[in-house]
Amino acid sequence: MPFGFGKRDDKAPAVAGAGPASPATAAAGPAAVPTAVAADGISFDGLTEEWRLVGVMDVSGRLSDALNRRDAIGIRDVSWAPLDGSEPFSLVPGLRSIDPYDLIVVLAGEGSLPVFSNDEKAAHRVHKLSYEVTLEVPPFRVSGTVHLFPGSEPERLLDRSNDMFFPVTGGIVMLNDRRIGDAQENTILVNRQYLRRVEQVDGDAAGDGSRT
Repeated sequence: MPFGFGKRDDKAPAVAGAGPASPATAAAGPAAVPTAVAADGISFDGLTEEWRLVGVMDVSGRLSDALNRRDAIGIRDVSWAPLDGSEPFSLVPGLRSIDPYDLIVVLAGEGSLPVFSNDEKAAHRVHKLSYEVTLEVPPFRVSGTVHLFPGSEPERLLDRSNDMFFPVTGGIVMLNDRRIGDAQENTILVNRQYLRRVEQVDGDAAGDGSRT
């Protein structure tokens, strides 16, 4: 894993302004999240085992499609901070690409999807069933809605698949008892390589015409 994404005790690059946090900084809780503005490309907010990275991916179209190609993705304007909030976000100018496998969860917004006309939306619409689930993706717990084709149960998300990432809509990401990100993310992309447990919250699936 580049730059010690997996563990903070790995050797990480020296980053200007990223010294040890003062007691006041640690007591203040999670650091303010910088906003990455993408004139082109797609803004991303990615979580690894111990780091949160915010920046811009040099891709077009759907963010999930780019991640599922499993190729290294060019990134820019990247800042990072420890998940425990012990240090503020710091710029990482030397970080120019990322391996999708290193990302456990990606918090995505509407900007992660291309703009479709009404006719295009109708052409791409696929009838799926909605399931409310809680997912264990250590060290995170993700709750929200997954949209699956009829005949596919949520537990099948644990099976091997060509798609490394799958979307959860209207969800939240928890680290222990602390929420990561906004109160309710538009879309959360989960790396099934890290998925360990799927719990269906309600017993019945609801019909849904969502395209994910």
